[in-house]
Amino acid sequence: MPLITLSSDIGLQDFMPAAIKGQLLQVDASFVPVDVTHLLSPFNYPQASYVIKNAVTNFPEGTFHLILINLFDQKTDHLLIAYHQGHYYGCADNGLLTMILGEEPEAVVAVLLDKTKPVNTIQYVTCLATAFSKINKGASLYDIGSADIEIKSKKSLRPLLGSDYIEGQIIFIDNYENVVINIKKAEFEEHRQGRKFSIVFKRDESIEKISESYADVSEGEKVAIFNSAGYLEIAINKGNAAGLFGLSSYSEKQQNLIKTQFAQNDLFYQTIKVYFH
Repeated sequence: MPLITLSSDIGLQDFMPAAIKGQLLQVDASFVPVDVTHLLSPFNYPQASYVIKNAVTNFPEGTFHLILINLFDQKTDHLLIAYHQGHYYGCADNGLLTMILGEEPEAVVAVLLDKTKPVNTIQYVTCLATAFSKINKGASLYDIGSADIEIKSKKSLRPLLGSDYIEGQIIFIDNYENVVINIKKAEFEEHRQGRKFSIVFKRDESIEKISESYADVSEGEKVAIFNSAGYLEIAINKGNAAGLFGLSSYSEKQQNLIKTQFAQNDLFYQTIKVYFH
């Protein structure tokens, strides 16, 4: 029975998450829907790509991934079905796919929407689910859509590198208000080159060691670890780091605003800097 992961920015307040699963089962009763999350922040691609890519890589090859993020960014006549490293992805053509994969997909086709039906989330789900069902029954990717397409592409949010520093952005704040930064362990160590370091945030907070777990420090103390996805994380043992330190997640939408003093101040609290010495 084919697994289908579900990721969206729809929320849990209304009927839509259940309706999505109902539509999947109407298209193919053999589908097994598995929620990743429906609580992603609207228009926040770095957050969405972090959550989705670190969830779906734990699923077996052959899994289908239904990604319903910023579906109506602009008018379109098609959606995307992609194949990459043994997995299938269905999503809007809005650039998020390349952020999740970290590169261009191995293969991708455009599947046309039905112009006679209302433009809404249910139609998008039905279109992608129908394509998944055909693939599950033996159709090739190129049987279900057109490969004659140049997809929209966005690059993952990357930290800024200097000779003696890395400047990262907060890409996710979890349910415990632990703060995840877009600095991965391998990149950190490569740039560190054995030097001592200080992880600095706000104006007067710093951490000068990497711990293995939250419990390596006393209750209420700040701590830095590399989480299970390999990203730098700042936390407080049995506390709420984001709230206490006034830290917030990076917002691509905010980055595109005119740089008012207010916007600049907000961006300050979305940035973490590691100094090497």
